[in-house]
Amino acid sequence: MARIQFSQFWEPLPNTIRSHFGYPYLTTRGTPSDADIQQRASLVRVNARPPYRRSSRRTAAATTATAAASLTALLLAGGCAFGEPEPDQAGAPPTFPAPTETPAGGGVDQQVAVTVLASGLAVPWGVAFLPDGAALVTERDSAKILQVGPGSSPDGLDVTEVQTIDQVDGGGEGGLLGIAVSPDYATDETVFIYYSTAEDNRIARLTLDGEPEPIVTGIPLSGIHNGGRLAFGPDGFLYATTGDASDTGLSQDQESLGGKILRMTPDGAPAPGNPFPDSLVWSLGHRNVQGIAWDGQDRLYATEFGQNLWDEINLIEPGENYGWPQVEGEGGDGRFVDPLVVWPTEESSCSGAAVVERILAAACLRGERLWLVELTESGTVFGQPRALLTEEYGRLRTVVQAPDGSVWVTTSNQDGRGEPAPEDDRILRLVFADGGAGRS
Repeated sequence: MARIQFSQFWEPLPNTIRSHFGYPYLTTRGTPSDADIQQRASLVRVNARPPYRRSSRRTAAATTATAAASLTALLLAGGCAFGEPEPDQAGAPPTFPAPTETPAGGGVDQQVAVTVLASGLAVPWGVAFLPDGAALVTERDSAKILQVGPGSSPDGLDVTEVQTIDQVDGGGEGGLLGIAVSPDYATDETVFIYYSTAEDNRIARLTLDGEPEPIVTGIPLSGIHNGGRLAFGPDGFLYATTGDASDTGLSQDQESLGGKILRMTPDGAPAPGNPFPDSLVWSLGHRNVQGIAWDGQDRLYATEFGQNLWDEINLIEPGENYGWPQVEGEGGDGRFVDPLVVWPTEESSCSGAAVVERILAAACLRGERLWLVELTESGTVFGQPRALLTEEYGRLRTVVQAPDGSVWVTTSNQDGRGEPAPEDDRILRLVFADGGAGRS
């Protein structure tokens, strides 16, 4: 499928739009070369301290308009292919309902169309796609696994209860959390779940409607900071994120599974190539990671909750230490890896993460927005982050790219910290600029 070149997009734009895009460096110098991009990346290191401020509902529409236009430009610049995406491997894509919301963007020519795919859910936490395009969605508090789609009605995608995980003993931030579908699902029909019991957090595999078979137990448990994200990496191994379970010392304890990113085989054994012998630990020094995603060069990024000051996005390297509890945000301590991006906690508290082309999207709870960060070919950050959906749908928990190229976002307004609308919680589908991501 043909891809649009950056120059085809950039050169016809008037300077006013280039300037609105926020890159005066590009505006004055025209189409950037790869060397320009690298130079700009070295000059601009994102540290999103003020002037960022929490947006009021009065200005939310304007914020969304700016972010929508910016995201379209970013997707174009990152090499997104326009027109029909590649067909799903399993055949024809699922049929989606027409947008049920006014396209976001405040009059910017329908840059972003938002469709409510499902509503009336109870804290949807994990989302993973089956080969037929349907999604498996976990509900944290009800301990249910739901199937969303591929069938639909005028009200959205069909939502079917698959099963309840009886072993879940939730409370606080615990419950039924992450879910991942085996890369070999067509033959093994296996899914993986991360959940809380009365004694611990654990990871199990199961066939749908079957009993969970624990593969990792003893992950520290608390009412807060349970981590919980699961995802298969490009290397075929299963990654899991854990929190410090409100015991900060665990994050620096290499022998503990708390405050870590773990990497394992589908049987729960340490994956070959892990940095510490006979250990699941891939990285340490984390407070509470709830989002992981890989870019096109197989680099791993993670969203992390800070304490009172700074929330983070980190580029994860095997065996590296990310500083908690000695450091929150940037520390300037050579023993620890500084984050790529930091934000004030009131504007972020980001949970889920996804990478779409060169854009890293982070779904934020307290910040009630989707932060968009452009990545360079070398894995650094280019320009300033941009906010989308600010205070439009409340707390945002999870963001994933669907098989058709669109972006799904879940809300988390029923989690005890939000202000739920009658239709909450919801799953939203975002389609950008003339079908550039997903099918309308």
